[in-house]
Amino acid sequence: MLDKKIYFNASLPRSGSTLMQNILAQNPRFYCTPTSAVIDLMLASRKYYTELAEFKAQDADLMQKGFLSFCKYGFLGFYDGVTDKPVCIDKCRSWFHYYDWVKRFYPDPKFVVCIRDLRGILASMEKLFRKNRDRSDPEEVTGTLNMITVNNRVMRWLNGPPVGIAIGRLIEAIQTGVVRQLHIVRFEDLTANPRETMKKVYDYLGEPWFEHNFDHVEQSTQENDQLHTIYGDHRIRQKVEPLTPDFQDILGRDLSAMIRNNYALFYNTFYPEKK
Repeated sequence: MLDKKIYFNASLPRSGSTLMQNILAQNPRFYCTPTSAVIDLMLASRKYYTELAEFKAQDADLMQKGFLSFCKYGFLGFYDGVTDKPVCIDKCRSWFHYYDWVKRFYPDPKFVVCIRDLRGILASMEKLFRKNRDRSDPEEVTGTLNMITVNNRVMRWLNGPPVGIAIGRLIEAIQTGVVRQLHIVRFEDLTANPRETMKKVYDYLGEPWFEHNFDHVEQSTQENDQLHTIYGDHRIRQKVEPLTPDFQDILGRDLSAMIRNNYALFYNTFYPEKK
């Protein structure tokens, strides 16, 4: 079924992307992935297309046409082999960073991007760090100052994967204007007003509305969190309801204020009401 529709859930970490997938999975027409690596298959292909002499030695325009066709049918073919459902939502936070490439082989791509107050993301990371002290973080080097204070850890998360890279890519999308092609879903809106928020998602995707049950969301996506880092918690709460912000308690007032000030473009774009 190479005519199936594929949409992208390309979200910030700890921002409700797994919850979004499991809400959407209530719709019997939708196949919703756990964390997907389909884009990595395509990036590997792009690398060989770019570097191999055999491609370079042939007509460049012809090879480009062939490669983009390969991308399209490889992408569609993967999901043709995975599911008979007519709609697929691939969850990988990298997708929108490659918007200009994706639209070349899959015109008018749709990206749902779950975001969250960055202080909430970082507080969630810090809570997972404290919860999993029986396991090591590769960045935590015994006998050094690395990761030894909350500030150290926040700076590490803001300057590396997965948080820093995802935020940087979103800021790039603001700077290049790509953000206008994305549908931003604030975690705070999804949890406080799920029906209204999901109606907007359906309108953006152009899909007929499905009446979701926000009081009981089954965990349909399954993945082994032991294969991820200590921050890979993909379990969801069954009831969609708002969480009380606790970032000042977890991070402290001064660090919370610094994050808000240092990421003014993010906050001014997505959270203008937050000071």
